[in-house]
Amino acid sequence: MKTKIAIFGSTGSIGTSTLEIIGNDLNKFSVELLSAKDNYKKLISQAIKFKAKNVIIYNDKYFYYVNKKLKKYKTKVFTDKTLLHRIIKKKIDCSVISIVGIAGLKPTLDAIPVSDKLIFANKESIVCGWQLIKKKILKYKTKLIPVDSEHFSIMKLVGQIPDKEISEIVITASGGPFLKLPTNKLKSVKPSQAIKHPKWNMGSKISVDSANLMNKVFETIEAYHLFNFKLKKYKIMIHPQSLVHGIIKFKNGLIKMLLHDTDMKIPISCALYDDHHNKKNIQKPLNEKQLSQLRFYKVDKKKFPAVNLIKKYLSKGKMAPTILNGANEELVKLFLRKKIKFTDIVKILGELVKVKGFDKFAKKNPKALRDIYICDSWARLKTISISVRYFNV
Repeated sequence: MKTKIAIFGSTGSIGTSTLEIIGNDLNKFSVELLSAKDNYKKLISQAIKFKAKNVIIYNDKYFYYVNKKLKKYKTKVFTDKTLLHRIIKKKIDCSVISIVGIAGLKPTLDAIPVSDKLIFANKESIVCGWQLIKKKILKYKTKLIPVDSEHFSIMKLVGQIPDKEISEIVITASGGPFLKLPTNKLKSVKPSQAIKHPKWNMGSKISVDSANLMNKVFETIEAYHLFNFKLKKYKIMIHPQSLVHGIIKFKNGLIKMLLHDTDMKIPISCALYDDHHNKKNIQKPLNEKQLSQLRFYKVDKKKFPAVNLIKKYLSKGKMAPTILNGANEELVKLFLRKKIKFTDIVKILGELVKVKGFDKFAKKNPKALRDIYICDSWARLKTISISVRYFNV
């Protein structure tokens, strides 16, 4: 029997990589659903190629065009106005969530009741909506598998080992484009420099987050939510080669680390196949030269002060990470528009915890998705108002 799969955000990098793996083993998979927001042409071609039974187009203005193009292929087309359980009426084997940002939270919550297994690469959903997600996965007994390399590595390294047996959990960071740049030069870096990652060609937002280590702040918060370990055990370490994705130090003296090529198809494939060998996913030979050049460095907190925000925000309440996420998104937009300096991003995030109203929102216990959205909106508006005095003139 084929594995029934849905991919939310199928036109993005994670969705595309997932479909590449599926394309090499079409006898194993049946595509129940694909979704996209604006890349409707790619969505159409994917639906045709993989014989998708259903598609969701989140941008209403493309609905009629997509529906017209897919009519003869008997693919049903929906907008996000249709409830997911009316599209997928019986539980399927697997859903992949690869929608970027807080926009991925609602599809995540909707997919849990209709999925035996949820594969996700959306840290914002976990950071902002963990209380809601946790409640649903327990209710529907849905298996949650992260495929961001750091969290996938931690999951594989620790297994069922309890907190009391672990002394340190290391999340690695490449260091981004400014690893060797003097700290006093950071305030004058331009957006064009910040989005040039030395290893990967990524979107502008995630590239900026990588440049100031905000991505590792969110990854640490995500790991803290996903795994049952004390916050003080998490540590960020610079590893420019980006081959080691996680390191665990056990109290018995053992240290384990997980290495793999910088290819997201590796953790995705392992998640899809439940770690069974995928015969058609042949990897490169072991590169001894790469292994001989592995380097690890302590994070310079003066250069990367973002790492200090982890404890500062998590100590403020359950909704504080939601505020952090929304505020950071707005600040990155302002930096990319050259309204604020690169170093202002973390500076303003540190200032935000002191403003009137922060504690009120941070300490709330979200009962529904609406609570998350209200908090997110407050964070964005308050951040923009604070940022005005930092504007470059």
